[in-house]
Amino acid sequence: MFPKLKDILSKIEADYADLRYEVKKETVITFNGSELTQVGTNATDGFVLLVLNQGGFSSVTFTREEQAEGAVRTALENAGLLSRHLAQPVTLAPVPAREEAFFPPLQEDPRNIPLEEKLALTRHYNQIPYRFEGIATTQTQYAEIIREKYFLNSEGSRLREDLITTRLGGTITSREGTLTQTVRVGGGGSDGFVRLRNQEGEFEEKTKIALDLLKAEPVEAGIYNVVLNPDLTGVFTHEAFGHFSEADLIEDAPSMRQRLTLGARLGSEKVSITDDPTQPGQLGFYGYDDEGVAARATTLLRNGVLTGRLHSRRTAAAFGEPVSGHCVAEDFRYPPIIRMGTIYLEPGDQSLPELLSALQEGLYLANALGGQTSGENFTFGAEYGYRVRGGTLQKMVRDVNISGNLYQTLQGITGVGNDLTLSRTGGCGKGQLNVRSCHGGPHVLAKQLVIGGR
Repeated sequence: MFPKLKDILSKIEADYADLRYEVKKETVITFNGSELTQVGTNATDGFVLLVLNQGGFSSVTFTREEQAEGAVRTALENAGLLSRHLAQPVTLAPVPAREEAFFPPLQEDPRNIPLEEKLALTRHYNQIPYRFEGIATTQTQYAEIIREKYFLNSEGSRLREDLITTRLGGTITSREGTLTQTVRVGGGGSDGFVRLRNQEGEFEEKTKIALDLLKAEPVEAGIYNVVLNPDLTGVFTHEAFGHFSEADLIEDAPSMRQRLTLGARLGSEKVSITDDPTQPGQLGFYGYDDEGVAARATTLLRNGVLTGRLHSRRTAAAFGEPVSGHCVAEDFRYPPIIRMGTIYLEPGDQSLPELLSALQEGLYLANALGGQTSGENFTFGAEYGYRVRGGTLQKMVRDVNISGNLYQTLQGITGVGNDLTLSRTGGCGKGQLNVRSCHGGPHVLAKQLVIGGR
């Protein structure tokens, strides 16, 4: 494939060009209730061409090699048109040329596992909740996405990388009369099919939570001090803070850029946040982003002070900041955009019992269940929680919604646990779908969150 890519690039007269070709393979198995509703595999392939010329930056996607000549012509025409209408010409931050083949180690390559075995495992997990009285329905899905990527640019980079993601999970719904409760279950990773084995305990535990929620009381609305579990900490870190660390989301917002100046204090000294896509086995693990830039850990917040940002080559040049290797595409249909890899709030030195003791009175909340952000404000659902009295867990509560302001919440984090956990499920829908976006954190103690409920 590289000789074909080189031949196409050799015909482009521009300041810069890169060409990405990839084969995308997907396998999906879905159960709705006890019924098998989908078993499918498919493979597609295509090209993405990026051209920078005279300050205009253009992209074109195409699916057949014979379309290359037309794609090159269109990309150059579009770059020329853009260059005549931009207030500032586009420049790209310099990066060293790389030649490497990067194949993450796998424990059981899913490409070598028969479809029948994948179906049997999905069916097995889907049946576990039905062993318990009170379960109304389930939705369980196996999803496997493989991207075999080839990247070449006019600066001399030549990269070959495979990204292999497996996930198995869904939802469990309990019912008593007219009351239903739903919890999420499952996991995955980028280190092979072995990550999906021996998950019976996970499905049994989540089934028990779904049933316990039928007996739980709706939470009383109010303002509470809370301990968030690692999943909620991770979702807050990704949604409420992480997107503001993506340079393309704030570059045209002067007030946000002013507030998010490097060196600004945003949170308490307890809070440090990093995005590190170089951690093997995690959903967010990769060697090179889709601009051919080597992934690296980026400290975004250190002891409450903003220290870094996530960049493409274009935004790194525009901001005058280092590249970070965080420009990722969903697949060959798209040019890359700035995305989080593995973002997490760094662990502290307190145990969960110590955090609960410091809390004394309030709520312990667990597991994100949907949510949204609007500027610096956020609202998340929690699957369940417990009242905390005297530093100990009391009755379970349900129907929990958490609202807050990013900066007030960062300032109000007064305790950070020592139990960092990274998500085994993830994803992000910014612009394109990114199934490999990973988040995490430890338990944290946060003051004065608005809890919506009864």
